[in-house]
Amino acid sequence: MCGKDFRGKCDLTIHLRVHTGEKPYFCKICGKGFKRKCNLTLHLRIHTGEKPYDCKTCGKGFNYISTLKSHLRTHTGEKPFSCQTCGKQFSHLTSFTIHSRTHTGEKPYSCETCGKGFKCSSELKVHIRTHTGEKPFTCQTCGKQFRHLTSLTVHSRTHTGEKPYSCKTCGKGFKCSSELKVHIRSHTGEKPYLCKYCGQRFSNNSAMTRHSIIHTG
Repeated sequence: MCGKDFRGKCDLTIHLRVHTGEKPYFCKICGKGFKRKCNLTLHLRIHTGEKPYDCKTCGKGFNYISTLKSHLRTHTGEKPFSCQTCGKQFSHLTSFTIHSRTHTGEKPYSCETCGKGFKCSSELKVHIRTHTGEKPFTCQTCGKQFRHLTSLTVHSRTHTGEKPYSCKTCGKGFKCSSELKVHIRSHTGEKPYLCKYCGQRFSNNSAMTRHSIIHTG
C-alpha cells in the first residue's frame, strides 16, 4: 500500500492496521480499541490506577514513562520547545502547540451550539458551561458556585484575605492579577478606555460604563 519495508511478518501485520483501521485489542472496561496489545496494556493503567514510574525528586507517580519525562522538566526547568515566531519556550509539546495557535489563529475546537472556535479542548469545555449553566466549582465557605476554577480561587481569597499580587510602587496587595493591572494605572496615568460619546478616558471599564449612563440616561 505504501511501500514501507519491515523486518518480519509480525511488524508488517501491525503496520497494515494503519491502513485498514483494524483494532483487534479491546479494553473490557470502556471498549476502546487498539492496534497493538502493548498499547492496550498501557491504556489499562487509566482504569487500574497503576503508576509504575515514580519521580525521584518529588515521589509523584505516572502511568507512562513519557509522562514522567515531561514532568521532570518542572524540576529541571528545561524548555525544549521554542516558538519560531516570538521565541517563547515551553516544557511541554502540548503547551507549545496551543501557544502556536495564538500566532496562526487556528481554532480547531468548535462549539456545536454557537459555532465559536477555540485553541484547545479545555477552553471549549469551559465555554460549553455558558450554554449548559453548569457551575462545577463550589466555595466551601459560602456555597457560591463558579464555572471556572480560577474564579473560585480568586473568590476564596475574599474569605481568606489572601492578596498574592503586590504593587511594586506602593506595596498594596490584590486578590488577582487583573486588579493589580488596573491599580498600576493609578501610578502610570494610563487610561485605555475611551467614551464613544464625549472622548473622556478612564483607567478601567467599569468607570467608563458608569460614566456612559450620563449620555444614555
